[in-house]
Amino acid sequence: MREEVRDRDKDDSSDDDVQPIVFKKAWDEVIGNSDHLLFGWPQTAVAMYTLHPQPVQVFQLWQLYLDNVNPLLKVTHTPSLQGRIIEAAGNVLDIKPDLEALMFGIYCTAISSLSENTCRAMFASPKSDLLAGYQLGCQQALVNGRFLRNTSRDCLTALYLYLVSIRPNTTPESLSAMLGVAIRIAQRIGIHNEAILVKSTPLEAEISRRLWWSLILFDTRIGEMADFQATTLLPMWDCKVLLNVNDSDLRHDMKEPPQVQGKSTDALFAVVRSELGDFVRHTKFHLGYYDPSLKPRDEDGSQGAENEDGETDRFEKTVEAKYLNFCDLDNPLHYMTIWTARGDIAKFRLMEHHSRYSGSPLHQAENQREAALSYALSMLECNTKLVTSPLTRGFTWMIQSHFPFIGYIQTVQYLKWRPMSPQATAAWQTMGDNYHANNDLLSVNSRFFEILASFVLQASDAREVAYNDSGSPSETPQIVLSIRQRLAQMAPDAPDLGRRPPHEAVDTASNDFLMSNTMNRDVYNLTHTIGVHDDYALSGLGSCGDLPGLSQQDIQMDYVDWSAMNWDMGNASISETGAPRSQMQQVQHHHQH
Repeated sequence: MREEVRDRDKDDSSDDDVQPIVFKKAWDEVIGNSDHLLFGWPQTAVAMYTLHPQPVQVFQLWQLYLDNVNPLLKVTHTPSLQGRIIEAAGNVLDIKPDLEALMFGIYCTAISSLSENTCRAMFASPKSDLLAGYQLGCQQALVNGRFLRNTSRDCLTALYLYLVSIRPNTTPESLSAMLGVAIRIAQRIGIHNEAILVKSTPLEAEISRRLWWSLILFDTRIGEMADFQATTLLPMWDCKVLLNVNDSDLRHDMKEPPQVQGKSTDALFAVVRSELGDFVRHTKFHLGYYDPSLKPRDEDGSQGAENEDGETDRFEKTVEAKYLNFCDLDNPLHYMTIWTARGDIAKFRLMEHHSRYSGSPLHQAENQREAALSYALSMLECNTKLVTSPLTRGFTWMIQSHFPFIGYIQTVQYLKWRPMSPQATAAWQTMGDNYHANNDLLSVNSRFFEILASFVLQASDAREVAYNDSGSPSETPQIVLSIRQRLAQMAPDAPDLGRRPPHEAVDTASNDFLMSNTMNRDVYNLTHTIGVHDDYALSGLGSCGDLPGLSQQDIQMDYVDWSAMNWDMGNASISETGAPRSQMQQVQHHHQH
């Protein structure tokens, strides 16, 4: 027996690569199945085939995914996946767990991208019922595929799509924790590591890079929502930015990556977003917030921000010349890319500004304050273009997740400081245009409206005082009239927000002084938004009480319980675990009918 073991060891010694596989298999056999840890055991046994839609609906959902979700996320390869889905739809009794989980993830995100009315018109069912059923199916398929130990990219993609779909109905703290699992799986697979990716085919490597960028940007976004400093978007990994190539340029039989053409492709949005993310993760203002030890020092040994204007200028010119100049404003994806990129770059400039002047807001020159205002107004203008265009109707699910709240804060602060400045009229108009463009978003979340209204009315109060003192006639901005009208309609139910009485003077200088020391960290936590994947409309509001120039009295933080905010904009209730309370009941109701 000993001789046999020695001979076997000798024979196997030449194949060391097999050893980790052998040990892993043995460990799995000893431990057994533990993939229920995240989702738990199903309360009732459900046959997977009963959770799939009818074949015709599979193709409808697949097309919705291709139209509304895939152009923005690009985490699947359409040419190679479509045939697999067609084959699987014809025989739902025999689908491999990884593919089945991915299909349910696609169902989930396709439904998530629809409005309630569109969903009912297409599928004759409430959106919440369909989501509950498909999310349950995705959970079960992931467990069946042993997703916690699986090295399949399809399985990880399914988990990611599932997390994207549950975002509106899940507290950010809960979702952030679940994303930690997804990030750890991604790191175990190695999709963040070029040394591992280069061993794959060009197609597999590029789709893996797309998944990594999409995942870490989403994780960063949700971390902001949870008031948690997610450290995934730091220069601690070497995954390359994405290639600007079409899906059709990537083939399984390729030995070398395709040549990048100087033109727009179907991956444009994801590519530009990876460029934005790669740029910001190396900037001083970003590193200064997340990990000051990584912040590069200037030649004199300081960690100042004097050179960042030039750096951002060069980056903006590169993005415009390399990507945006080739865009067609009549193309929905191109339109989405242009105004998202320009809005994010305006955001970067505002962050640089706050990083630079965080220690001395009282000593900012007028031109510096006006520069910050211009960045804020650019953010509002870009968002207004996205919200109001019929071209982006299919992308509304993502646009609504990037409400430019910091643009309002910065604009209101300027209008309180200089209510009669030459820029004031244009600022009120720009803010009003964005407010009315987002009317649907604001109308379903009265609590957020009340908070926003309190900010805007503070600026209106300062404006009334200034015009009354000067004896000059003034016309009340339309946004103020609209807010007052809606508050009057809400009056019986609206809580006292603690707004100061009209005509009471606003001491903006003392407010600046109060918040000067905490501005850099918390403004950044409130406003840094790259991408998509995100997707919460009120990003980072948990820290808005520490914005520069805004005191606790201004923000009325005593009246705001951010953790209790209905992040689904009024569409669902949240349980203590962060999941929709009635998911199982909705699934049962859906299958009964």
